[in-house]
Amino acid sequence: MAVSVSSSEVQEGPVTSNFWALTLGSIGVVFGDIGTSPLYAFREAVAGATHGQPVSRTIVLGVLSLILWALFIVVTSKYVLLLLRADNNGEGGTLSLMALGQRALGRRSWLLLALGVVGASMFIGDSMITPAISVLSAVEGLKLATPALQHYVVPVTIFILVVLFSVQRIGTARVASAFGPVMVVWFATLAVMGLVHIRDDPSVLAAINPYYGLQFLLTHGTIGLVTLGAVFLAVTGGEALYADLGHFGRKPIQYGWLFFVLPSLLLNYFGQGALVLSDPSAIENSFYRMVPDFLLLPLVALATAATVIASQAVITGAYSLVRQAVQLGLLPRFEVRYTSESHAGQIYLPRVNRLLLIGVVLLVLMFHTSSGLASAYGIAVSTTMVADGIMGFVVIWKLWNWRVATAAAVIVPLVVVDMTFLSANLLKLFEGAWVPLLFGVAMAVMIWTWRRGVAILLAKTRRIEVPLDDLIKSLEKRPPHIVKGTAVFLTSDPGFVPTALLHNLKHNKVLHEHNVVLTIETAQTPRVDPSERVHMERVSDKFSKVRLRFGFMESPNVPKALVIARKLGWQFDIMATSFFVSRRSLKPAAQSGMPLWQDHLFIAMSRSANDATDYFQIPTGRVVEVGTQVTI
Repeated sequence: MAVSVSSSEVQEGPVTSNFWALTLGSIGVVFGDIGTSPLYAFREAVAGATHGQPVSRTIVLGVLSLILWALFIVVTSKYVLLLLRADNNGEGGTLSLMALGQRALGRRSWLLLALGVVGASMFIGDSMITPAISVLSAVEGLKLATPALQHYVVPVTIFILVVLFSVQRIGTARVASAFGPVMVVWFATLAVMGLVHIRDDPSVLAAINPYYGLQFLLTHGTIGLVTLGAVFLAVTGGEALYADLGHFGRKPIQYGWLFFVLPSLLLNYFGQGALVLSDPSAIENSFYRMVPDFLLLPLVALATAATVIASQAVITGAYSLVRQAVQLGLLPRFEVRYTSESHAGQIYLPRVNRLLLIGVVLLVLMFHTSSGLASAYGIAVSTTMVADGIMGFVVIWKLWNWRVATAAAVIVPLVVVDMTFLSANLLKLFEGAWVPLLFGVAMAVMIWTWRRGVAILLAKTRRIEVPLDDLIKSLEKRPPHIVKGTAVFLTSDPGFVPTALLHNLKHNKVLHEHNVVLTIETAQTPRVDPSERVHMERVSDKFSKVRLRFGFMESPNVPKALVIARKLGWQFDIMATSFFVSRRSLKPAAQSGMPLWQDHLFIAMSRSANDATDYFQIPTGRVVEVGTQVTI
């Protein structure tokens, strides 16, 4: 008979601080990516619009109008005012939205899974491009300070990036406290620079009228669409507002954006526009030309600090996203190291860190300039935004119980805008946009291969597995030698006999006096309340089933969860308990459900997976591994 259990453990999750501290923290982390866009977005958009021709008033006002309304529609309306309300137990982000949509539908949807996979893959691609373009654009200010330093831009950028990725292993808790104040100084500097230069030509404020943006698009044909792709650089990082929802909450992010970050960005963009209207040659580097020469090096230093902070935000975001993907069964287990004893969310994934560093350095060496990287940048973010918009429609319709027509009236125009930006970025396919697309396809293939391989492996092992109830009845009739202690057998399906248990009976001819079939499940919510963590069921005198549930943003810690089980009546001594784990050795079969190349890819991914003992944080001295060979 199943026994329901509960506990009164202290609620897990981030500790809520005061509102203004959270707002300051959000300014330091959430807005780093979008906050460094003025370094290159306006310059690249005007360069695309002129197409080698002189800068005109029509172009400047048209580009500024497009940037302004892109920030209003894509970031403010879609993310800040709408999607921030679509929280999955307080968490946001592409995979959280996917899980929320599937929960709203009440079933697994392949369309939502595909959208979640594509969005997540592109976000990780963005995690490589953001550090490269941000730091590179900041360091390029050295060329204006001293032209002789032009040849050092790329080496200095690579040095900063290598240092940035090298310090990830020690954690960011100490430096993170400075993120907020530094970014406040950065945004205040952007606002002051803009205010000073708007006086160069106050008529630039006419760009607030959307007429100038629409007129530019309608009269410039293909060039208008190309320019739109560059304008999109001003909203890259908008998806981070939603991804970091769980860290700071909806209200602090909304207040930080509406009353500080957005006004600062708009003032700076309009200041750059006024400067270029008064001096068209300033478009060469309209951002750094806004300050006198004696302030150039301090501004380069501040911009470099801001871009490092922006890069740090997307790097830690990539760690979190990969961990979510592992928990949801989309990728094999990766080694997770915890860099803080008090904050479970501060993690470091060595393999992911190495791959990101290699990708970032290669991007810098391939493109050399921020202008070259700009072509590769927008497509990753615009693809993620399209996926978010479509999944958001499902949530608004099914979970919020809006009428289909009402939900469509709200979300379809936003998705159309996102798809327009995606189309514009696709025009840059051969100029660099192929980089994130190639990475996204590679990630999608890996996820598809992993899920397909796991399903085939499960189907093959299921054919030879023995139902647990049948084994228990057989053992009651012909009991083997009983040894003292408790044996815990990890399995993914508690209805069948774990492979390690079968091998223990077959080869060792013994059975422990207490046997626990342990299953670890991942919920469709970011976190699981401790009262719902453990479910215990006594099957017979010698067998029990224990199910541990963790959220997809939690790190599964078996010993910690078993402490809850002990409080609920499971009497066991950890020093007299052995954990039996099956380790499969995979080989390609002659007849497989996948092509041979996919077999080899799945086997390679399986071999690279982190050890289950480490991943579930089981004491290594209490683990017995049982190896089996399986063809797939």
